[in-house]
Order: sequence, then C-alpha cells, then structure tokens
Amino acid sequence: MSRAPRVRAVRLGPRSVAALAISGAVGVVAFGWPFLAPPGSGLSAHAQDAPWLFAGLLLLLVAVVAATISESDLGPKAVAMLGVLAATGAALRPIGAGTAGLEPMFFLMVLSGRVLGPGFGFALGSVTMFASALLTGGVGPWLPFQMLAMGWFTMGAGLLPGPVRLRGRGELAVLAAYGFLAAFAYGTVMNLAGWPFMAAAASGISFDADAPVAANLARFVAYCLATSLGWDLGRAVCTVVLTLALGPAVLRALRRATRRAAFETAVTFDGPGARRPSQPAVPVREAPCPHGERDGEAPHMTHVTYEPES
Repeated sequence: MSRAPRVRAVRLGPRSVAALAISGAVGVVAFGWPFLAPPGSGLSAHAQDAPWLFAGLLLLLVAVVAATISESDLGPKAVAMLGVLAATGAALRPIGAGTAGLEPMFFLMVLSGRVLGPGFGFALGSVTMFASALLTGGVGPWLPFQMLAMGWFTMGAGLLPGPVRLRGRGELAVLAAYGFLAAFAYGTVMNLAGWPFMAAAASGISFDADAPVAANLARFVAYCLATSLGWDLGRAVCTVVLTLALGPAVLRALRRATRRAAFETAVTFDGPGARRPSQPAVPVREAPCPHGERDGEAPHMTHVTYEPES
C-alpha cells in the first residue's frame, strides 16, 4: 500500500534556500576561523575579539533566515506548532543540565525535524535554543553559535533519507545513529566557539594565534578530549536511549498532529449560515406543518427541516 506524500510545515523556496546557504557559509567561517586565518593575520591578532564580532553577525543572519522562512510559507498553524515544540524543548533542557551532558531536548529536536522537514527544523532548533537560554539565564556571546548549531542539528534530521517509506525499527535505527553522531558534532562545533577565548599561556591545549594550522588542530583535539568528551558522550547516549524508548510514540503523535493540522491546506472562512461541501444537507426531522398554510404551502403538505451533517 502506498503511503501519503510527506507534509511539511514549511516549504523552502529559493530565497529561503539561499538564505540558509549564506548563513551556513558564514557559520562555517565563524566556527572555523582559527583554522582558516593564516598565522600572524589581522584576524588572528584579534583572537579575543573575533568571537564577539562573529556572534553579532550570526545573530543577524539567524534573524534574516527566520524572516525569510516565515515569508515563504510559515502559516498560523505552523507558528502554533513551532511555539508548542519550542516551549517543550526549552522546558526539557534544564532537566538534565549540569549532569554528565544529559539533555533530553536533543531527542525531541531529532524527531521533530524528521517529521516536519528541514525548513521547520532549522527554525525550531534556533527558536528552542533561544527560548531555553531565556529560561535558564544562559544569554551570552555563545548564544548565536548555539542557535545556529541547533538549527543545523534539527535541520539535518529533516534531510535524512526515506521520509515517506522508511518506518518502524529501520527508521528508529537511522534516527538513533544520527542523534548519536550529531550530538558529538554539536559539541565539537560549540567547542570551536569557545576555544579561542582561552589565553595561549593558560595551557598547551588553547588556541595560539602564532602557531600553524596543524599545531592548532592538535591543540583543539586535545582540548575536546580533555574538556568535553564525557559531556558529549552523555548527550549522545541520552539521545539514543530516548529515541529508541519514546521515538515510536512521539513520531506517531507528531505525524497525527501534522495530518490534522493540514499545513498545506489553505484556510478559508465562510459567511454565516454557509454549508461546507463536505457537509451536505440531510433531512433530520419530518412533521406536519402546525400552522396550516406556511409560505404558500397547502395545509396538507409536510414541512421538512434540513440541517448539515455533523
């Protein structure tokens, strides 16, 4: 039996795709500039200032991308779905914060991006991270990096293969594998955002503006192993466990909500007393007219009342 085509809450148009591509390119530069700038360059000389400059630029880019996506096809039903899921994700994040990287919001982002598509996924990841930062007081120069990284994380789930035909254990295995790898990728790119802030004299694993790229790459790998490996592993394991345990129920709920929302159906408003085509008039009661003649009818005629089907 053929399955219904995939319904997306946000359909990406050419402008939205272009905005996502530009923000992605700038994001790669913002995260990876320590390896892209040659030693002794002007950017490397301002290693303490560069993250702040890129944070402001990323915040503007994320706002532009969100506005472009909203102009494409973000209707009121999609906005309502976005608000509910973002609030749920923001409430889930503080549950495990500070405990070995246990962050249950990541599994919800994976499943939501899978069902609702990459465009909605990028918007959901960015908005959820922003809302959780307001909730937990985590607003700082790292927030734009977190918003962009979480947008990529959720969008990637929407780009996984088999969105229509892949179901059951196979789909759960794909989502769990993606969640495991993407959790490590998220931690790695976020390390890039904070790594240049460390002073070169602090340790042998901090960024050195005068060192060659290979030396800084070795320093960064050592930094990740020493500071965040345990945290990233906890996040990855938590995402896999929750995806396998709660994934079937959450996927069914999201797909049922998506079908009922009918994102791709235009919203129309009928005038008072209008009857929809799907609700034909049917006779619900039949009784003799109590007042003899009515509207020119003969006294012996039967008056029938019609009401739309419920």
